[in-house]
Amino acid sequence: MLNRRRFAGLAAAALAAPSILASRALAADWPARPVRVVVPFAPGGSTDITARLVANRLQEVWGQTVVIENKPGAGGNIAADMAAHSDADGYTILITGPGMATNPFLYPQLSYDPVGDFAPVTMLITQPNLMCVPNSSPAKSVPEFIAYCNANKGKVTYASSGNGTTLHLSGELFNRMAKVEMTHIPYRGGAPAINDLIPGRVDVIFDNMPSILSHVRGGSLRGLAVTTKDRVGVVPDIPTIAETVPGFDVFSWFGFFVPAKTPPDVIAKINADTNAALAHAPVKSRFEDLGAVPKGSTQAELAAFLKSETDKWGPVIKEAQIKVEN
Repeated sequence: MLNRRRFAGLAAAALAAPSILASRALAADWPARPVRVVVPFAPGGSTDITARLVANRLQEVWGQTVVIENKPGAGGNIAADMAAHSDADGYTILITGPGMATNPFLYPQLSYDPVGDFAPVTMLITQPNLMCVPNSSPAKSVPEFIAYCNANKGKVTYASSGNGTTLHLSGELFNRMAKVEMTHIPYRGGAPAINDLIPGRVDVIFDNMPSILSHVRGGSLRGLAVTTKDRVGVVPDIPTIAETVPGFDVFSWFGFFVPAKTPPDVIAKINADTNAALAHAPVKSRFEDLGAVPKGSTQAELAAFLKSETDKWGPVIKEAQIKVEN
């Protein structure tokens, strides 16, 4: 399990200065071939959208192909395991999010160590989730949806992009705080979950805004509320869940990680170029239009944030007794 000593080691490694000449020589020529970004979910979801927006810009800067490799399944563990055991040379980058902090509490065992097997590179974005229902749903607001749940106990379902994602945890938190009973239906990514939500095969989703907002704007889904404590500028007329369920506040995040023994100079280059990509006007404006906030960070800041997420969600998962079989 994760502890303070291991997190301290992660932060120290993130701050360590380059000390090997071979590392510097490698970084000077890096990348000399295509780079792959491993995505833990299916194409079309928020993680995939984020990866492609950033990768497209990095491809321009690096002059090398940046390949998106989708490895969905097991709440992100399949992708994380593959990335953790890849060559530590910078040519494999894992994009991941809350699962990095929550999966150690959700699964009885992991084939990788979220702290020991990875080096943090940089935060990418933060974003609210959006509570959406099919147009066929009788609920047109959060209070009406709560009433619908109470009138249909044991029959209401909520979709997610996988166990342990913020889509899953948002639904679980809504169950507890709104005192309703919904059944979780996990999918292998946000896109297939949305495909079943639109025709009403499931009742609701708390999806990442970049992947769901176009469906709300296009009229194929109804947005009921955002999951953050404050309203979101791109959809100012959509209320927060907290306006009905006080204290409700959930947001998603994504960051870049690489295998732990990746040369420090290579990590520093990926960090600098990725932060510049996030600040690049077309990339920044596209994320903002999707309701996401481009963040960027130092390696140490991402390490500290990962620890704070672990401290936040670990007790929630334990108290709710959420467990996922491997």
